[in-house]
Amino acid sequence: MLSVIRRARKSLGRFCVGLGALVLSACVATGPGTAPPGKGGSVQVALLVPSGSGQSQDELFGANLENAARLAMNDLSGVNIDLRVYKTGGSPAQAAALAKQAVDEGAQVILGPFYSEEANAAGVAVANSGVNVLAFSNNAAIAGGNVFVLGQTFESTARRLAGYAVRNGKSKVLIVHDRNVAGEVGKSAIERGVASAGGSVVGVTSYEFSQNGIMQAAPGIVSTARSSGATALFLTADTAGALPLLSQLLVDNGIDKATTQFIGLTRWDIPPATLALPGVQGGWFAMPDPGLQAQFRDRYAGAYGSQPVPVAGLAYDGIAAIGALANRAKGGAPLSKGDLTQSAGFAGVSGIFRLLPNGTNERGLAVATIRANQVVVVEAAPRSFGGAGF
Repeated sequence: MLSVIRRARKSLGRFCVGLGALVLSACVATGPGTAPPGKGGSVQVALLVPSGSGQSQDELFGANLENAARLAMNDLSGVNIDLRVYKTGGSPAQAAALAKQAVDEGAQVILGPFYSEEANAAGVAVANSGVNVLAFSNNAAIAGGNVFVLGQTFESTARRLAGYAVRNGKSKVLIVHDRNVAGEVGKSAIERGVASAGGSVVGVTSYEFSQNGIMQAAPGIVSTARSSGATALFLTADTAGALPLLSQLLVDNGIDKATTQFIGLTRWDIPPATLALPGVQGGWFAMPDPGLQAQFRDRYAGAYGSQPVPVAGLAYDGIAAIGALANRAKGGAPLSKGDLTQSAGFAGVSGIFRLLPNGTNERGLAVATIRANQVVVVEAAPRSFGGAGF
């Protein structure tokens, strides 16, 4: 249990994703952890990374993103990627200026930036150029126009988990959310996910995002769960915030986990220490295909001598997708929105996914639980868009 809860989070705009999916064109799969062979062609790519801010975290992320991009380039066959790296320092103004510079220098697609405010600024800066931005973000609020988010969105996660819950007899959902920006966005995503799955939201309750706020709210949440007949509590809390304290207090206040399923909108396996918390045992959450993710981590470690940060996979994915579509970027023309949003989608180290015309994505996710402090996959990630999970 956490003894102290952070009083405030960074705004949703600073959120970045942890995991992605390696992309291939035309639904043609290759071996996991390797980029597709492509169909020939050449494309100039601007990679915008957060290095240059002076912050150690930004330097780490920037180095990992570039490493993963170059790993993907090495795996491509018959495709020439002209990768040009631009260091934004995590600044939206710098990202906008560098995006313009990259387009002036011939970029046909922009991969990055890292933070959502940067991606939004970069997209606006080059909106009239026809160049699309593939951002390392899961923030659907910035998606649209020429900006696509590559990360696992709340919407995709909520739809996956709600569908699984309804199919397994947990169709009456009580939403429990943080009273902050992320919590409100998560609540809305859960509402849409439950509706699309054919379930029902039997109540919505929230708590002030503080240790005292959670302690005061817990008895009422349990009471509402009982009176509403909820068979599932869908929580927006994350492991770095309210989840450790909230999950334990719900149990301490008498929630019956034998009849009321805990479901998490966020990853409950990161950091690994979370797996030992009593309150999260038996809870459901969604994650990219863990086997494919492990293979990517092993390949990265073999090439660079260290484990990648989770977001590194998105740089690999972006390059692999661009390589697969390179033959369509003829005569120096940008990769079009139509190319990027092909309905067949893409597949790779994190499973299948496709970019949508509204700038968000659909992603194939596994459903996992925690048993005896270990992650157990209870429903594998789908391997096609027509299968279970979509």
